[in-house]
Amino acid sequence: MMSSRLDHIVIAAKTHDQGVSYIRDKLGVDIPRGGQHKFMGTHNSVMALGEHVYLEVISIDRSLDPPSHPRWFGLDDPHVRDALEESPRLLTWAVNTSDLESLVQSSAVPLGAIISASRDELRWKVAFRKDGTMPAAGFIPLCMQWKVDFHPASRMADLGWKIVSLQLYHHCPDWLGDGLEAIGAREEVTIHEIEDGRAPYLEAVLAGEGGHIARLC
Repeated sequence: MMSSRLDHIVIAAKTHDQGVSYIRDKLGVDIPRGGQHKFMGTHNSVMALGEHVYLEVISIDRSLDPPSHPRWFGLDDPHVRDALEESPRLLTWAVNTSDLESLVQSSAVPLGAIISASRDELRWKVAFRKDGTMPAAGFIPLCMQWKVDFHPASRMADLGWKIVSLQLYHHCPDWLGDGLEAIGAREEVTIHEIEDGRAPYLEAVLAGEGGHIARLC
């Protein structure tokens, strides 16, 4: 049976500063800078949410040359850009696996081709659609496989927040559940059905020191 586990959640922002401010407002912490993804024209900040899970804030890095292909996470999609004009948001999530090739073949939703990626000392493989769009508008996760002998979260700042749950609100919960089951990720989330007319969304529930609860969506 295919197996994957929650790796990180992805907050996207129009600018890096807006993303950092969003996390400061929600969690009361300054998320440390990560680095640049020169092959995608993006940069990020990251913080641990547990031993093997982290939070990523990602945005387009205007100091880099635009890539020859669409950026990942749909950051060149006009609909995504319009949404980020309003506010940073939880755009998608990522899972990791020990056999990315088999996972991609098992998926009921096209995940794209497997490419190699890197940032500083980190190396990984990721399924990437050539048009840059996210599978199922971000409800099916980014699928990846780390090529290092440690999980990056273990070397990120622990700022006192842990992930409690990831909630997906969608019009077609059975379809979404089947899609996640095919890649071994169904147990990583809770799926809720929403009424027609409401926009689907993701929500991450985090627990902080002193019993504080925060919701990122």
